Amino acid sequence: MPINILMPALSPTMEKGNLAKWLKKEGDKVRSGDIIAEIETDKATMEYEAVDEGTIARILVAEGSNDVPVNQPIAVLAVEGEVVTQVAEQAAQQKPAPAAAPAASSPSAQGAAAAAPKAEAKAAPAAPPPIAVPTGTTGEGAVPPKANGAAGRVFSSPLARRLAREAGIELGRIEGTGPHGRIIARDVEQAKQGKGLRAAPAAAGPAAPPPVLAPSDEAIRALFPEGSYDFVPHDQMRRIIAQRLVQAKQTIPHFYLTVTCTIDKLLAAREEINASAPKGEDGKPAWKLSVNDFVVKALALALMRVPDANVTWTEAGLLKHKHADVGVAVAIPGGLITPVVRQVDTKGLAAISAEVKDFATRARARRLKPEEYQGGATVISNLGMYGIEEFAAVINPPHATILAVGAGEQKAVVRDGKIEIATQMKTTLSTDHRAVDGALGAELLTAFKALIENPVMMVV
Repeated sequence: MPINILMPALSPTMEKGNLAKWLKKEGDKVRSGDIIAEIETDKATMEYEAVDEGTIARILVAEGSNDVPVNQPIAVLAVEGEVVTQVAEQAAQQKPAPAAAPAASSPSAQGAAAAAPKAEAKAAPAAPPPIAVPTGTTGEGAVPPKANGAAGRVFSSPLARRLAREAGIELGRIEGTGPHGRIIARDVEQAKQGKGLRAAPAAAGPAAPPPVLAPSDEAIRALFPEGSYDFVPHDQMRRIIAQRLVQAKQTIPHFYLTVTCTIDKLLAAREEINASAPKGEDGKPAWKLSVNDFVVKALALALMRVPDANVTWTEAGLLKHKHADVGVAVAIPGGLITPVVRQVDTKGLAAISAEVKDFATRARARRLKPEEYQGGATVISNLGMYGIEEFAAVINPPHATILAVGAGEQKAVVRDGKIEIATQMKTTLSTDHRAVDGALGAELLTAFKALIENPVMMVV
């Protein structure tokens, strides 16, 4: 039987992906392990390895296609003994649709998708009737002035409902162009550009309207003259970042602690260590440590000294980690990603520096693997290079803490009654108060400050 090649789930949270490029074309033979395509997720561009062997009979999703649902067939593979042209003709008669297989690209998932009897395919049941959406459903709208179905119902396709929910558009305000006024995916895409939208219905009856949490897209656009701005639709990464951070601020009780660290000893140690780096054949030093490399190491060692803060919150209990895995926030076009340096407590500064540089380079090229940016108990977000003196960062679950690092600046300080010049750096620890309360967070930040101000302690 032909095998459906499905859009893979390249991370636990991935729901859709972009098919960036096909590396095989129709008629090409494929062996298990061959790289057949490049898939863009919200975080990275990854290579898709074939699981089964055969010949690509038909490509169902063209390269450059965006927002392809996980488990949707993207191509059909003819196995040994099958006539490729016949498999291609059969595949051409079917429109790709989201698969019900539980896994993304495993043989079992592809086999299950391919094992459906041909008789069932020929005698497929008629499409189900439009789904009626009750009034008041969040994201799917109150009844529009002229509903496309009976009063109190809005007829729409499942895909259209999902797209409208993701875009934050009330479904009932969208003009449907499908059969009998049914709202389809194309209508939602038009609505995202401000087209085909009904006016918001007026509140009826004595009951007070629900509180408005934010102005609608149309209300915001109305504040600015037409033609005075360019509309840039959100890409998948920006949508997911927005969803995660809103969820984080709504569900995680943030608690903030700030200390000022004097880093003159650290700067001197950094200069001495960098000056002693051996040079390779190309004349370049073997390492060049940054202040952030010391920060990563110091936070990891602080977590090992205060193990009760090296945790991850779950509803059933805390996960107490045996090593310190520290994420490092990296700005990339359109968003942010946090690759994780594993077991930092066991690594030297030069190794940490090399790993962070490699992660940053591949993150900006969107070439990180999911296991390289998932997990970790804490994250460092350093905006010092932008001259930012102090800020508080938002925790991104499953992390229990995040350390915001500001710029090092020379300031006048009083020591033993005398005014002296010192280089100081402010750091703010955001903690998930469920897992790391105020006293515990203070203990962690105190341990971090001691290490940063006395960097020789990092090598003891």
